Amino acid sequence: MTDVDGAISAALGSGVVTSAPVSGGDMAASFRLVLDDGRTIFAKTHSSPPLGFFTREASDLAWLTAARALPVPKVLAVSDDFPAFLALEWIEPGGRRPSTDADLGAGLASLHRAGADCFGRTDGRTTGSLALPNEPTETWAAFYAECRLLPLARIAADRNSLPTASIERIESVAGRLDELGGPVEPPARLHGDLWAGNRLVDVHGDSWLIDPASHGGHREFDLAMMRVFGGFDADAFDTYNSRFPLAVGWEARVPLHQLAPLIVHAIKFGGAYVSAVERALDKLATRGVAGV
Repeated sequence: MTDVDGAISAALGSGVVTSAPVSGGDMAASFRLVLDDGRTIFAKTHSSPPLGFFTREASDLAWLTAARALPVPKVLAVSDDFPAFLALEWIEPGGRRPSTDADLGAGLASLHRAGADCFGRTDGRTTGSLALPNEPTETWAAFYAECRLLPLARIAADRNSLPTASIERIESVAGRLDELGGPVEPPARLHGDLWAGNRLVDVHGDSWLIDPASHGGHREFDLAMMRVFGGFDADAFDTYNSRFPLAVGWEARVPLHQLAPLIVHAIKFGGAYVSAVERALDKLATRGVAGV
């Protein structure tokens, strides 16, 4: 039995019978555990996690659950002390049914409508391996500039991840968000990292939200993130828009909301993501959303 198995057994009052690795994630190691009381659970661990790594994720899952909008795995146990881990109920993967993505769009509209107390997080806890700030902020423009674009520009400059000209263009966008962001909206309750790998479809065809980076933000951010790598049918977006119509001009703002996650990927992985950042900046200029 590993240290993690022992810690989970102690927390759940049941021994680990079998443990099998599960793919996915770029930071934590994940496992499917079968316990001696018959339960099957999901667990993830990290040998040296960022401060508060797993308790932050547990709080994100609880915050999403409170919206009663989309299924979210139940947290069974969590610890940031060695050996750090997060134990969740096991969701058996399955395939989509015809209404799976439409149902996701409807649920996401409800999640966003649940709202947030501020842009960012009331607890200010950071996001991800880059420790992006989430200080509570009154406006989206201030949050996206001060907690996303400008910190990412500094990290990219320090690590030589992007050309100087690109960093200057990002800083220019950050200075014009009041103009570029469209109509003012209240903070939405965001998943915060909603690419296809963080949507799990179960055996009934229901969509579950996993691996969140939750915060109060602009609802167009989640929808733009869904378009970065694909994996979601048009039904998801059409149903969302029918339930919670987007403001005029949202199409032109997609590159604006994709800019931050693309910069993150350029910093972490380089390669084609550097060009993707350039293309996003070019689209903003071409479509007249940003004169950069």
